[in-house]
Amino acid sequence: MNKHMFFENAYFIIGTSYAGKSTMVKELAKKHSGIACEENYHDHFSGELDAKEFPCLSYTRDLKDWHDFIRRSPQEYKAWIDGAKKECEVLELRMLPEICNLGKKVFVDTNICVETLREIAPLNHTLVMLADPEIPLHRFFDRPDPEKQFLYKLIMEEPDPEKAMENYRQGLKLICSQESYDELHNSGFHVIYRDENRTIAQTVALAEKAFGL
Repeated sequence: MNKHMFFENAYFIIGTSYAGKSTMVKELAKKHSGIACEENYHDHFSGELDAKEFPCLSYTRDLKDWHDFIRRSPQEYKAWIDGAKKECEVLELRMLPEICNLGKKVFVDTNICVETLREIAPLNHTLVMLADPEIPLHRFFDRPDPEKQFLYKLIMEEPDPEKAMENYRQGLKLICSQESYDELHNSGFHVIYRDENRTIAQTVALAEKAFGL
């Protein structure tokens, strides 16, 4: 056993954007009277973060001009995302013991990396959900999420919106790479692929089978 706790009543979902992770966490928690740790549930600590320990997660909190956010190079954007994921893992591992001690099944849309998940939970307690990595490049701003629409507004305010949009899409391309997709695909965990013809109920059934619920 390593330094991490072993979470026997937690069920983790990792994967790509637009694969349905957030929906699955909510649906499973509802069906099994469990706890849903939805996307970015660690934001509960966002106002308390030490900028020295969590430079990536505190970046947006302390940002003076949000236009700087969308003006970063694709490489800078990817480095920030990668750093934020590592910092999120630290926060999640601090939060989960208390959540799991509540005596219910806990369903987690997580940033915890594959290597750590192998150490902290049974093999069949992690599910990978994958969608075509091209989807976010074309549909990122289609969702009505306030955050995405806020970013879209910032891009449209730039002197050259078309150039600003292409710069942002190149950042998304680096994040949603085929390499990242393949790493998740070959992780050894059970995989569910996005299927537009499958209902939410059918996907829940597949997730339950993967988790042995």
